[in-house]
Amino acid sequence: MGVAGTLEYISDLMSSGHKQKKKKQQLQTVDLKVRMDCDGCELKVKKALSSLSGVKKVEINRKQQKVTVSGYVEANKVLKKAKSTGKKSEIWPYVPYNLVAQPYAAQVYDKKAPPGYVRKVDTTASVGVTRYEDPSYSYVTLFSDDNPNACSVM
Repeated sequence: MGVAGTLEYISDLMSSGHKQKKKKQQLQTVDLKVRMDCDGCELKVKKALSSLSGVKKVEINRKQQKVTVSGYVEANKVLKKAKSTGKKSEIWPYVPYNLVAQPYAAQVYDKKAPPGYVRKVDTTASVGVTRYEDPSYSYVTLFSDDNPNACSVM
């Protein structure tokens, strides 16, 4: 520990009176998909999410059914508060289609997605390993009698 670290440690001890430091939350943005049909639904969700401590801004796009909450909040607490309004809520499940390698794959393409978006999935889950990409398959077929281009050393 250097001089700066020692001075910081001593100043923390003096100022806090041996209390544990509270972890600082980072400013983050949480996107939710919330089922809203009318102005009343929108107002109810906005009022509920604005009442959370640490919330700086709540933006609602009813056409996309997207709610964006910015502030010093945790995603699971925001989701829990949105569900407490009685509306069907989930973390925003979509990403722009140009960020996905295969946007029209069966697991990714979603008819209910807003224009320009596809469902967010793991890249490992969406693309399975075919038998031609499996390394053991290529070694087996290299010397196979069924392969016309196989090695003919024998």
